[in-house]
Amino acid sequence: MKHILLAASLGLGVLLSAQAAVDTYEFRDDAERARYRTLVEELRCPKCQNQNIADSDAPIAMDLRREIFRMLGEGQSNEQIVDYLVDRYGDFVRYRPPVNARTWLLWYGPWLMLGGGLLVLGGIVLRRRRASAAGAAAPAAHDLSAEERARLDHLLNHKADR
Repeated sequence: MKHILLAASLGLGVLLSAQAAVDTYEFRDDAERARYRTLVEELRCPKCQNQNIADSDAPIAMDLRREIFRMLGEGQSNEQIVDYLVDRYGDFVRYRPPVNARTWLLWYGPWLMLGGGLLVLGGIVLRRRRASAAGAAAPAAHDLSAEERARLDHLLNHKADR
């Protein structure tokens, strides 16, 4: 039974891997191929979100690769192609969105949070230093007067009797 399950899972794996799409485009020259490769690697798949268009097997990524190839064939520049995709899918399609009013928090938010964390950490350290300095200035138990010591002994012995 184990052998049948193993053979079936291996067969299924081979069949599924054979279904993977491979783009085969004919480029005019190596420069156009390099531009295509650069574009598909620097643009994010709208469906997969954490994969670039080159690595994604999603149908939309295949469509975008085909569209980029078409636009390269028409002689459009990289900027025109990226602008077209940004107009269609938003700044999300870029791995490095531009710094503007909508992406300001994305770019500078981590630095603000780091600065805020350092301020909080500094406040905690200062409070502890002040508390330890105040603790050193407070009288210790051996600095008690004879009357205070007698009262403390009475309280402690009275609790022990209960």
